[in-house]
Amino acid sequence: MTLAESLLHALKDRGAKAVFGIPGDFALPFFKVAESSDILPLYTLSHEPAVGFAADAAARFSGGLGIAAVTYGAGALNMVNPVAQAYVEKSPLVIISGAPGRDEGERGLGLHHQVKHLDSQLLIYREVTCAQAVLDDADTAPAEIARVLDTALTRSRPVYIELPRDMVNAACDPVPARTVPASDTEAAADCADEILQHLKSADAPALLLGVEVRRYGLEDKVAELARKLAIPTATTFMGRGLLAGSEAPLVGTYLGLAGDEDIRRTVERSDGLLMLGVILCDTNFGVSKRQIDMRHAPHAFDGAVRVGHHIYPDVTLSSLVDALLELAIPLGSETHASQHTYPTGMPVDDAPVKSIDIACAVNDLFAEHGLMPISSDTGDCLFTAMDIENTALVASGYYATMGPGVPAGMGIQAVSGQRPLILVGDGAFQMTGWELGNCRKYGLTPIVIVFNNMSWDMLRAFQPGAGYHDLDDWQFANATPFLGGIGTRVTTRKQLGHALNVAHADKDNFYLIEVMLERGAISPTLQRFVDTAKERSALRSE
Repeated sequence: MTLAESLLHALKDRGAKAVFGIPGDFALPFFKVAESSDILPLYTLSHEPAVGFAADAAARFSGGLGIAAVTYGAGALNMVNPVAQAYVEKSPLVIISGAPGRDEGERGLGLHHQVKHLDSQLLIYREVTCAQAVLDDADTAPAEIARVLDTALTRSRPVYIELPRDMVNAACDPVPARTVPASDTEAAADCADEILQHLKSADAPALLLGVEVRRYGLEDKVAELARKLAIPTATTFMGRGLLAGSEAPLVGTYLGLAGDEDIRRTVERSDGLLMLGVILCDTNFGVSKRQIDMRHAPHAFDGAVRVGHHIYPDVTLSSLVDALLELAIPLGSETHASQHTYPTGMPVDDAPVKSIDIACAVNDLFAEHGLMPISSDTGDCLFTAMDIENTALVASGYYATMGPGVPAGMGIQAVSGQRPLILVGDGAFQMTGWELGNCRKYGLTPIVIVFNNMSWDMLRAFQPGAGYHDLDDWQFANATPFLGGIGTRVTTRKQLGHALNVAHADKDNFYLIEVMLERGAISPTLQRFVDTAKERSALRSE
């Protein structure tokens, strides 16, 4: 077995479903093995950021490792942004970078793609990954691969593997099977008992869920826990889509003052708020009317649990959930948790389309044909998604970079076979939307809704009046046939409803619906978010 084959088998054994990449000269030997061995499907895209976004989404959606393969320097350094997103949003992305051979750096000449030193790229990636390995020794490579990949799964964060091109075909032993760190079950039981005693004494206990619930494959167990406890359960902004289709007492997504008032009161007024896998960040809590009192909010995250002033440093989320399930008893009544309702019944008329109409039209489509997974870019499209029926959602809710929407949707379909709905603004589409040109080659058929207001309107909402927010009309629908898909531009609600039905019925092509929106007319949810953020900023500056 070669080193590259050993690496690919280890990735597959640990849940990877595909390799996404762009070849380059230092990576060509690895790509040749990846394609000829057929250990994992290989998808090549057009720009490295899209590779990172697609692989990240594949990891989030499938629950395994996401794989991004690129060349040294110009390739890997062009992918730092999506890797940074995966790091802060806790996605187990594996970066495989081709690299110069061991003797190439000894010639006394600078190598193309080299920055300052040959190890500059490794040093940069140490900032955005949780483990790194340079596979320059075939004898130690299996153990190094196991260490790095197992760290990615344990910590649910990106890792970096550098593969010199002269090592790709070196003879190599298989990589050892995954070892799962032992959990302190006694500490987990003590922690669970303390949490449940706290919740029992609370007048208004509640459950708030974050991204780690999905990252560690715990949705079914957490849904069962929520049913057993029978207390109101909400997801964070980043955890949107969790427990979709379950019978848990889910009240909706917490968005602070930007969201539903009943959900806000449930979370903010709880004196026993159990937070499972929640990232403490401004997008999850920055628009809260009041700060969450951590003394009354047990928090399980990143391999530790905090309960008041007590810290359980070696209790994982998985072991805690198992312990809670063993001890859980009803603390409330599911009848007290009202399910959030989403807008439906979009009028079929010639009125111009607004963002809320898109949510309504999608809900109507889901009601008739069933839910679809969604990938959303940053901006008003993501806030509009909060008004769409709860379904699996991949989005950059914390890092908030532009560009993930289209490649993320392609990554979802590549590893799951499920047809996704992609929500993307015109500004973000200009960045990565052209990756749709790779759909025909791989048989991908997403339905893409472009929110086109010829503007970076989320930025305009924070700073009105500036002309640099304006964008030109790039005629995305007219360009779609050249990318291998079908496109249509709509301006009315009647046209939108018809286009969605036509797109859903066409199973053989990707379909792009370019929805023309009035510049400056953002969704009510985004407007509340902006107003609240501005108000808090003004108070801080006084």
